[in-house]
Amino acid sequence: MSTYSSLLKTSGVARIIAAQLTARFPFGMLSLAFLLHIERIHHSYGAAGLVLAAMSIGQAIAGPMTSRLMGVLGMRVVLWTTLVACSAAVAAIGVFVMPVPVTMAVAFFAGLSMPPIQPAVRTIYPKMVNSRQLTPLFSLDASAQEIIWIAGPVVITFVATQVGTVEGILMAVAIMLAGGAWFIASPEVGRVRIPRSKRRFGVVLARPPVLLATVVGFLLIGSCAAVEAGVVANFGEGSPFSGIVLAIWSIGSLVGGLAIGHVPIGPWATARRMLIVTVGVVISTFFLWSWWGLSLTLLIAGVGIAPALAVLFAIVSASVKFSDTAEAYGWVGTGQLIGAALGSALAGFLIDGTGPAGAFWIAAAFAFVGFVVAALAHRVHPDLRGRDASPIPDTEPVPVVPS
Repeated sequence: MSTYSSLLKTSGVARIIAAQLTARFPFGMLSLAFLLHIERIHHSYGAAGLVLAAMSIGQAIAGPMTSRLMGVLGMRVVLWTTLVACSAAVAAIGVFVMPVPVTMAVAFFAGLSMPPIQPAVRTIYPKMVNSRQLTPLFSLDASAQEIIWIAGPVVITFVATQVGTVEGILMAVAIMLAGGAWFIASPEVGRVRIPRSKRRFGVVLARPPVLLATVVGFLLIGSCAAVEAGVVANFGEGSPFSGIVLAIWSIGSLVGGLAIGHVPIGPWATARRMLIVTVGVVISTFFLWSWWGLSLTLLIAGVGIAPALAVLFAIVSASVKFSDTAEAYGWVGTGQLIGAALGSALAGFLIDGTGPAGAFWIAAAFAFVGFVVAALAHRVHPDLRGRDASPIPDTEPVPVVPS
């Protein structure tokens, strides 16, 4: 823990972590808020899954593009523009009762304009700490973001069930605006300038570690999205157990990230962490009848989530030039969002057809394939044991004056 305490004492680190967590806090609320809101209006988890999928697809399309634009227009311009547009779209879904196709279109726009806060902060981190602190910082960040998934589901479940789903969505919008403004106003956001990339758009995805992180992230988050939908459906929209179980699941991820997130990253690191997730989710399919049994098994699954994400962030950082980091993280985010879209949609349809167990079958399948992919790709997985995880420096020709 001394590693993490020294990190938090580094100038600006605690502030930027707190600001970006606040800005991203609504992301831990919106999926459940939309799930409960759309199901209440249209009485279909399948319809809710389609709306969530539309938003995630919009995010997936925009992620690499808005991330790359930060190197052209500057971080603050891109972040302010997307923040205002996204907040308006999310508020519209909560305030106006619309047919499912129209709601999907608005959700798609909300996803398309989602502020690229995660790529921005991942790009800033290497400029805030020395090379030895970078991997622990990624681990601390991945662990700390579990606060989003611990408190977010609990807060939105309480507000949506006890006050109303519209109020829950509007609360998420208010937090998004306040947190986004705090993050954008942070000195570090104005201090770091992302160089304009000289490579064609999408070329960075051809680097094996970036592709590996994108694919495994897609499968990991797809599994998580299916679990989330399955838990809500399992206990019903009026039950407080949904938020409790999801919070315990996230506590497992927080504990796992702090306990093993700083362990040196070898070629099998991602596979080992995905195996933990797989085992926990598979066991959870046998405990749907009990909230405490499901909490315990998902606690086990959660132990692998934050450490797996920390590894994915680190191998991307160590494999690309600084000018390409934002776009690379944008592609990783796109993979995760496509996974969330597919996981939510498949889970929603299986819940309507076979019950909550179907969502957990989907989650187990996603996690297992993620483990297999990581295991098969261990030869291209960077070995960062004793290595610097900082991005590769951008170099420019240096003119030489003849003597």
